[in-house]
Parts: sequence; structure tokens; C-alpha cells
Amino acid sequence: MSLGEPRGAPPNRLEKELPASFTAFGLRAEAEPIRRGLHVVATPIGNLGDISLRALATLAAADAVVAEDTRVTKTLLAHYGIATPLVAYHEHNAAVMRPHLIARLAGGAALALVSDAGTPLISDPGFKLVAEALAQNIEVTSVPGASAVLAALVVAGLPTDRFFFEGFLPPKSGPRRQRIAELASIPGTLVFFESPRRLGETLADLVAVLGPREAAIARELTKYFETVRRGRLPDLASAVAEEAIPKGEIVLLVGPPGAEEAVLAGEGLDERLGRALEKFSVKDAAAVVSAETGQPRRKVYARAIELAAELQERGR
Repeated sequence: MSLGEPRGAPPNRLEKELPASFTAFGLRAEAEPIRRGLHVVATPIGNLGDISLRALATLAAADAVVAEDTRVTKTLLAHYGIATPLVAYHEHNAAVMRPHLIARLAGGAALALVSDAGTPLISDPGFKLVAEALAQNIEVTSVPGASAVLAALVVAGLPTDRFFFEGFLPPKSGPRRQRIAELASIPGTLVFFESPRRLGETLADLVAVLGPREAAIARELTKYFETVRRGRLPDLASAVAEEAIPKGEIVLLVGPPGAEEAVLAGEGLDERLGRALEKFSVKDAAAVVSAETGQPRRKVYARAIELAAELQERGR
């Protein structure tokens, strides 16, 4: 995710609204030393104002900022006048860099770990660094803040008491549908990241497996062109299919199995299972139909086994 200016704000508004001690040179000069160890720091997902004073102080006082993309993080640091050295740590160099970073931490350094945007470790390579630091008895501290997952969840209008973050689905339709089928019976809102060019295909697969569930597409969250579209999956899929490929970062959310799906179109269980068995294994077909109808998965699975055997017998 890329950083950008706050929505509808002139470039210098943030500096003018911050206390004098947290602008440019003052922040660096007055930052108090931080404890040694690894500090996992959340950064804005688009609006540069969405950063905490504690995060700014940590970034300023650290011996180095460990960043997924130093070019992106440099924009943030420059905006707040922070001159802390940057170290690149991403999926392509992680195996080589991780031992060097652990050695620095073991030697008493204070390092700040950031991702391109949002909370580190959410769909980025930071997990292995944190795990290795803990294995070496190095202190790890969280400096919480912005998260695209939570930002999308609270504006989607879908249930928030339970949710499951999947990240990116497989890029090809077959494996993608299989994974969606595995997620179908989860009794909570599903949260995905998706690329703009695959959004239409993914929505079509979600419709095929999950049916007309409530959903939301959150795009460019916290940025000037932020949009959130809400509706049933078939309606959203149809709308996206008729439009140009959207731009920007996208979070896709799908509501849990609802009572309104239990009696769709008056179709019987066998009809639904028959169609599902043409595309999925018995186990996955049962998961899909259970999610669509709201019927207990064990009951649907038992009938799916029977129906599969009947269909096989007829085909002989």
C-alpha cells in the first residue's frame, strides 16, 4: 500500500496541527531513548495523519527503521522530519537480512519494524523476524495503530462480533473456489485483500460458491478517493463486471451465512447438492451447501455422501 496526502488536506496541514515538539527537527531532538529490542510499529494506510505520537517518537528514537520498501517509508519519515536510517527487509532478502538484524538486536540495538502501510506482519514478511527475535529472548514491543483490515470492517456494515482474515485468495479460479468452499461455513465475516485486476473474477467465484451473501468492497481507505460499496455479492459482481478495472488498494468483505439464505428459491437440498457435486468433492460440496442453506454441516455432509453414491450408481 502506498502513502499519500490526507484526504482533502493541503500538504502542510499536518505539521501545522501537530505540537511544535513533534515537527521536523524538534521531534528528533526531544525524542526520549526507547528500550532495546524490536518495536513493531503501525504506520498509516494512506492518510499521513493516522499515526500516533508514540509511533513518531519510536521511529525517531530507533537505531534504524526496518522497512518493507524503504522508498515508501522514506516518504513518511521525511514528512515528519525523521532522519533515522532505513534498512530494507522484504520477502526477497529476508533470509539474508534476518540474521544480521537479529545480531544487531542481540547486541542491544533498538529497531523499529514497519510495513509499507498499516500494521506489520499482516500479509508481510515480518512474522519470521518477530518469531526469531522471541526465540533469541529479544524483547518485542507493539506500537499499535492503523490497519486496513479493521478500517474496512468497521465501515462495511457487516457483523463485527466474529471475523476471519484470509488475506489474498489463490490467483487461479479452481484453487480459489476450493479455498472459498473451505471458508464457507465460518460463522463470521470474511475479510480478503484483492488486487484490482482480479476483483471481478474473485467476485464471480464468491457468487458461485457462497451465493447471494451480503458483502462490501472497500477501496483506497483513508485516502482522498475512498469508496465503500455495499450490497449482495451477485449485485456487486454484476456492477464490477460492467466497469473499468478499478485503481487502488482493495479490501473485500463477505458476511457470514445468514438466515435469509436458508430458503433461497425454494430449492431442495438434493438439487443444491447435485449441482455442487458437479464442481466440488463431497466434503467441499457439503460445506458450500451448508453455508448456502444454513443447515447443519454434519447433516448436509451425510446426505452428500448418500447422494454421491446414488449418482455414481446411476452412472454405471
